[in-house]
This record gives sequence, C-alpha cells and structure tokens, in this order.
Amino acid sequence: MKTIVAMILLGKMAKVGVPVIDMQKVDGLGEALVKACVEWGCFRMVNHGVSVELMAEMKAVTASLLDLPEEIKRRTISTEQGKGYIERNPGTPFFETLSVDDIMSHDEFCDRLDASPQQRHSGIEPTNDYHKHTYACTPPRWYRASMGSQLIRRCPDPTYAEPKAQPQSLIGLGQAPTLAQGRRFTMYPIIREVIYEYIKAIRDLAELLGRKLMEGSGLVGDLFDGWCCQLRMNKYHYCPESVGLSGVGLHSDPTFLTILQDDENVNGLQVVDKYSGESLPFDPVPGSLAVNVGDIAKAWSNGRFYSVKHRVTCFEPKTRYSIVLFVLGPNGTKVEAPSELVDSEHPRLYVPIDIKEYRNVRTSKRLHIGNALDLFRSPAT
Repeated sequence: MKTIVAMILLGKMAKVGVPVIDMQKVDGLGEALVKACVEWGCFRMVNHGVSVELMAEMKAVTASLLDLPEEIKRRTISTEQGKGYIERNPGTPFFETLSVDDIMSHDEFCDRLDASPQQRHSGIEPTNDYHKHTYACTPPRWYRASMGSQLIRRCPDPTYAEPKAQPQSLIGLGQAPTLAQGRRFTMYPIIREVIYEYIKAIRDLAELLGRKLMEGSGLVGDLFDGWCCQLRMNKYHYCPESVGLSGVGLHSDPTFLTILQDDENVNGLQVVDKYSGESLPFDPVPGSLAVNVGDIAKAWSNGRFYSVKHRVTCFEPKTRYSIVLFVLGPNGTKVEAPSELVDSEHPRLYVPIDIKEYRNVRTSKRLHIGNALDLFRSPAT
C-alpha cells in the first residue's frame, strides 16, 4: 500500500518538476538527494518514517499551543535573534510562531508555557480534587488520536487570576477550550510526549538525510552529528483581507536544511526556480514532508547546493499551520566546505562560517535572500 501511495505522489509531483524522493530507496538515494539539492534546492519526501498519525498529533499540538492567550505564549520570548515566540507584527501581520530553540531541551519549552509548579518539576500533571479527571500517566495512542484540540485543559486555581480570553476556533480541529478567570493553563503530559516523539522521529530523519548527503557527495560520516536543531510551530492567521498578500515574504533559510510539515489543507508555499527565476508552487501532499536547502548548505557544499528562495502567500482565508525543523549547524565549530569538495576547478568560495554570526549579519544588514553569503566570500574569490 505504501508503495502504491508513493508511486501516485511521485507521478503527481513529477508534473510540476519538484523532485519527490522515496526515502526507502535502496540504491542511489544519496545521489538523488544531492541532485535535488543542486538543481532545485528543495524536494519532497515520501516513505520518510514519520507516521501520519504522529504528524496529525503534532499538528493538533501546534494548533492548541498557538491558540493560547498572548500572555502565556510570551513566556517563551527570547532576547536572541531568531529564537523564542514571535508575535504578529507590522512586518508579518498574519504570522506567529512558537519555537523549541534546542530540541534536546524540549522540556524547558513546555515548562515555560506551563504555569503549574508541580508539573514543572515532575513532568506529570498533579492529581487532586480539581484534577480528578486527569491521567496520572500518559493515555494510550488511541485515546490521544481522539483528543484533537482538547490536548490542552484549564484547571481551577483560586490563587491565580488570569484575564479573560477566548481562544479562536481551531480550524478542522474543533473548538478550543475556554480560558476563564481564575483558571490557569496546565499542559497534559501527552503534549510533552507528542513533542518528544515528533522531535525524535524528525531528528532521526535529519540524521539519515545527513548520512545520505555525505554518501552522495562522495564522503563518509554523520554530517549532522551533534548539530543544533530548532523546532518551530507556525500559524498563519489568514482572513478575507489577507488573500493575495504574503504570509511570509521572499527569503532563503539561514540554515543547512529545513524539514517542513506543511498544512495539507492550505497551500501557499512557492519556491524560486534556480534557472528561470520563476516562482513555482510547492503545494502540500498529504503524508509527505518537504525539504528546503539553506544558505549554510550552499557554503558547506562549496557553492554546489542551491539555497532556494521561497515565500508563503495567502490564496484563501483559511488558517494555515506548519511545523518546521531547522538543522542549523554544528555546536562550537564553524561550517566550511570539506577539503574533498575543493580543488583547482572548484576553489574554496567561503571562509569558515559561525552560524550565529551569520544569522546576526543577515538580520542586521537585512540580507534575507541568500546574498548575506557574499560577505563571507574567500579573499581569493
């Protein structure tokens, strides 16, 4: 059955040209990935190992968390550029995002959202008179799948006063619970479990991509071993007035690569063709995951990989969600092209790059479409 579905998706995407890659392909997988990175800077994966059920659960978690009141989401704001909660603002009036800045410390993200000191220490929601319907352990997956937007509950707390707020309805996921005065937000343990399981699955996939990209480049090793990764949960607040406008403007990613779970119900992602400069639709395909190549990958590959420019446009007034894993770069070392990718015909194009410095330069100089790399050119080029 999986093979039949993969063949249908491969045929569907082949019509528009964007590569679709079967991650269970035995022969030539590394070469196919490198070719897609060079020619397109993006591709779509099928048979990638992240279950459809887990993807649906993570979308439900994303919708529920982003439907929380602003005062709760702001607990995760960071002073560092590109990290933490980002509110809707004049530059991106329809877009907001929550971030697990270090996927190895996802509990810290959950703790900062959760106002319950008991859960903050134990990871389990306390059971008392107010919590008599709360599970003392994680409910089974069949129960989780039926929860939808009810992954979040609000519990009475006479010592805590919260301003009244009415979360919006979660499109396609039912009505979110109401946050009433005198109630505090408390996270079900299953939210932590879903986030943990999703991060593990998507990280395993990223490591496979890293090994195969090395293999396809004629190298050996685990490319992303020990690298920093960031998980972002995005919401696009589309409405009739936003149709035809940008949800996120044209940009490249300041990462090595991005693994994207897009919204299977709402399209809008567009990529810029490497050769023609034309904007092409990169429409969602249920059950698949998309990959975009970023600036750091272009530097690591000595200019071979295409850092694809892309945007998200509103075509219909429907709320759009997406979940993104950014593979940022190594901890404590700079990124540079391996010596095997440098020779007389391919001289070294870029100096070693510190990923944090690179992101700061991109932001401070407003160079968001890959042109920040020009500031890191090797003197000889």
